[in-house]
Amino acid sequence: MAEGASFLKAVELRLLRCSLFHPPSPPPPVAHPLIESLVDSIEQGRYADVLCSSEATQLLVGFADSWEFDESTEGASWFYDEVERSIDRFLRRDSEAWLQVLNDGGGDDSDVEFRYALVMCLGVAALLAFTQQNVTGPVGNYSPFPVLIRGKDWPVNGETQWDVWAQNQLTSIGCGLLGKFSLLQYIIYAKILLSKLWDLSKAGMDTGIIGCRTTSWWLCRLTLLQQRILDELSSSLYGLLKIFRDETLLHFGKSENIMDYWGSMSCNEEASMITSMAYLEAAILEYKYGRVDNSRSYLDSAEKACGLHLFLTGALGFRTTHQVDAKAQMILISETDHQNQGSGSPIDSSQAQVNGHASDNNGDPNTNGHHDCSDILRRPRLVENDKDDQVSNVSRNVALTAMQQAVVLAQCLHLKRRSREDELSRWEMAPYIEAIDAQQQSCFTIRNFCDLLRIGWESTRSRTKQRALLMMDKVVEGVKADSPVVAKRIQFSYGVYVPAIPALRKEYGEILVSCGLIGEALKIFEDLELWDNLIYCYRLLDKKAAAVDLINARLLVMPTEPKLWCSLGDVTNNDAYYEKALEVSDNKSVRAKRSLARSAYNRKDYETSKILWEAAMAQNSFYPEGWFALGFAALKAGDYEKALDGFTQTVLFDPDNGDAWNNIACLHLKKKKTKEAFIAFKEALKFKRNRWELWANYSKVAFDIGNIGQALEAIKKVLELHGNKGIDVELLDKIMEKIEEKSAQPVVTSDEDSTPENSREIDFLVGMIGNILQLAIRGGGSEGLWGLYARWHKIKGDLLMCKEALLKQIRSYQGSDMWHDAERFKLFAHASLQLCQVCMEIALSTGNRSELAWAERHLSNTIKQAVDFSGTDEYRDLKNCLDKVQNQ
Repeated sequence: MAEGASFLKAVELRLLRCSLFHPPSPPPPVAHPLIESLVDSIEQGRYADVLCSSEATQLLVGFADSWEFDESTEGASWFYDEVERSIDRFLRRDSEAWLQVLNDGGGDDSDVEFRYALVMCLGVAALLAFTQQNVTGPVGNYSPFPVLIRGKDWPVNGETQWDVWAQNQLTSIGCGLLGKFSLLQYIIYAKILLSKLWDLSKAGMDTGIIGCRTTSWWLCRLTLLQQRILDELSSSLYGLLKIFRDETLLHFGKSENIMDYWGSMSCNEEASMITSMAYLEAAILEYKYGRVDNSRSYLDSAEKACGLHLFLTGALGFRTTHQVDAKAQMILISETDHQNQGSGSPIDSSQAQVNGHASDNNGDPNTNGHHDCSDILRRPRLVENDKDDQVSNVSRNVALTAMQQAVVLAQCLHLKRRSREDELSRWEMAPYIEAIDAQQQSCFTIRNFCDLLRIGWESTRSRTKQRALLMMDKVVEGVKADSPVVAKRIQFSYGVYVPAIPALRKEYGEILVSCGLIGEALKIFEDLELWDNLIYCYRLLDKKAAAVDLINARLLVMPTEPKLWCSLGDVTNNDAYYEKALEVSDNKSVRAKRSLARSAYNRKDYETSKILWEAAMAQNSFYPEGWFALGFAALKAGDYEKALDGFTQTVLFDPDNGDAWNNIACLHLKKKKTKEAFIAFKEALKFKRNRWELWANYSKVAFDIGNIGQALEAIKKVLELHGNKGIDVELLDKIMEKIEEKSAQPVVTSDEDSTPENSREIDFLVGMIGNILQLAIRGGGSEGLWGLYARWHKIKGDLLMCKEALLKQIRSYQGSDMWHDAERFKLFAHASLQLCQVCMEIALSTGNRSELAWAERHLSNTIKQAVDFSGTDEYRDLKNCLDKVQNQ
């Protein structure tokens, strides 16, 4: 058993090394000749030889020789179902062919490891073949069918109905393909092989097996690759990825675990690289799904595992060829646990390639290599300063291993996701790009990724856009070139976020459009079957009819393609085409459901829109805009619970969505949950600070929970943004009552401080509301504001100013219509009573009886004119007040 387990572990290690590096030391030997030949072919990049191995094919799918092939999609489904059953029987020792071929295996106990190794080799070969054809290049002459079937001829690089079936399988989760991909059956076949291997290993079918730990890692790579070729994020794929990622990090998250597993077959340096790669791929996974904090954590672990320490600093230098004075430049300082000057580590040097990429400048920042169309230097030319050790380190260009270079470039992904994409964030990435650009040796994939990051940065700047276009053209051509060989290209292809070839060409087409080369872009988009981009280009050319004709022509060839029907619906604004897309997709087209939901909302059919959005989000929940639209449709339909769920899901995906936070707060207000509403409004105002309506609602909620200070700050903000029109006098009146209550409370003094504990709070609140009232009065005071202003002066103890404010309030009430308006008379009477009370207090404190005389005249005149209201309580209160004034 130990010999078999060691044999399986050796196979796992050699397969894993194919995606990392080829060590200078000889690989661990594999005892069985069939497995040795398969592993050797994979190491040399000859994946077709592995998949076309007649011996391996006979063992796994021997039934295919007698299979009656049906070239329809149903035939593909039946065949792959039988493939899955055949693999299951093979792994469970039910295959007679296996017992005949493995006559050198050494007994039934070791047969388990041999069978698992065979399935793993075929699964990895299928995955790497798909990666070569769609990610790394060069495009090979592969059959669309991943298994060699004798007597059956398949078109080379051509599409069959079985490819249509494979595409339907990949898009059944609710997402469409990003473009036109080839060898789709290969990724399905690899998934069947590796999933069955993983399932049986997890289920413990063979309790003696101690290998196959890398299966979860390969499945994680396969699932993430499937996500990367889709046009939207998938919630179901993310659930699988988390399972595979956690298991991978459990086995390979520590160097000690790797050394314990592979023993003498590996070394400490290799174990550190494998650990770093595991964390780096986990970081890329989280980046893809927008989990910034998780991505940062895994990236830090990868950086630590590979012995890399990065920090930014500044130095004087020149950014352009004609620059006279040196300016401050941001540069990256890279330090490693084992500093390499001029060469990589032993592992790295075997795989490194001379710097012959799209940005070739022979290490000189003053030249632009093949692209001298811009006067902007590729890297800043720093001022020599021997006293500055950090700058000296930069000028010496510390050689980094391929693993360390991949970690450096991954920092750019985090910077892109961490903040909104703007000019500042792109300049923050520049030091990392320039640091790798300065390396003399790099892997093909890492160098391509570095170039693509630079292209994305420089294509947004007018002075470097032409250079970016030329670089992109060379990158696209480089992917098609025969050199370097496939085995070199596969290295680190899963450790950097290089786009798939169709995505790369799409990006190239978008750059062409930005440069005005729409005709060239049209050819690319049509070849990739990117109908939405194609429609956009035709609209730029005012040729909408040409787009319709093109889509109709493609529908004659592909009548069951739902994406085409949806694109036709978009360009014609006809719901019938979306319904047709649902029909041909067996009700699985999420895009069609979303389009119909939007159309129903525009027709004000909110209930139908809500139902359609629910169906679309149930199929694929990773669509923040969909959750927001569902919440809004449910809100309009009166389903507040569903609306709250929709907006809550929105902020889980997009915490910066201020509108969603505002809607959550408003829904909590409807449910009388003021504390939850206060928190939601606070989040909304982080992103919508110029919305006075938000501040107004926030002020009311803050007062309801007793936070008077926050309420006053919000009212002041409303006043600044919207003037007196947005002032809520009723709310200010309630706040004034609270302040008056606090002022009337007995003073409490602490033992340590003679200052009353509530005095500071009262002074603060009085000062704030006074500032607000003064600003409001300057903008044109209303009756209510003058009354509040008078009460504020009374709290301050200024009775004369209080009298003046009350006088202005009374005058604002007066008019010919007041004596015929009962409500207005009540307000006037109340203000008059307050004014006379203040006059009596002034007379009492100063002894000046002229205040009493004025009050008596005012009350007498008011009572004479208010005879129509003689039966009201206010009229009686005025007469009583007059008697009281006369008796003073």
